[in-house]
Amino acid sequence: MLRFPRRVKTNPSKPRRQKRSPIVLVALLLIWSLCLGLGLAQAIEAPQPSAVVGTVDVVPDRYKFGQELYLENCATCHIGVPPSVLPTQTWRDLLQDSQHYGVEVKPLIDPPRQLVWNYLQTFSRQVAVDEKVPYRVSESQYFKVLHPKVELPRKLNLASCVTCHPGVSQFNFRSLTADWENAP
Repeated sequence: MLRFPRRVKTNPSKPRRQKRSPIVLVALLLIWSLCLGLGLAQAIEAPQPSAVVGTVDVVPDRYKFGQELYLENCATCHIGVPPSVLPTQTWRDLLQDSQHYGVEVKPLIDPPRQLVWNYLQTFSRQVAVDEKVPYRVSESQYFKVLHPKVELPRKLNLASCVTCHPGVSQFNFRSLTADWENAP
């Protein structure tokens, strides 16, 4: 007697599931992983600067106007001192004092004063525990640390900075003269 396989009745309301090829699943997973990896690599990759940064600190956009106002109001009479050279307490006192190193100056008023203060406060440092609040750059411990092998003149003035930093007029303290570029 011949036996025929029984036909299984299929329910037309239920779609028939097809088996997926494991190769297709692996390929999809691989493509997804590559896309995710490339996206993460672009997200974490540091932007390459288009030009050499000359200023001491890279200033975010929200502080750039304060920096411009600082340079416009201070660097017209003398070089603009990087905020980190003097502590925050010194900058606060300088912004409030109309007697600026023996010269009567018209103090800034708000809102420009607040913009300059936000810039200076953000990029300056706190006074060290054992440090007296310096009023002059030559009294600043941080300034002395930045210049460990430089024999500073007894009476330091800001105009002498250009002898080692030729880009001072552009607020560029990174470029040095040839004598100091390769100094040990």
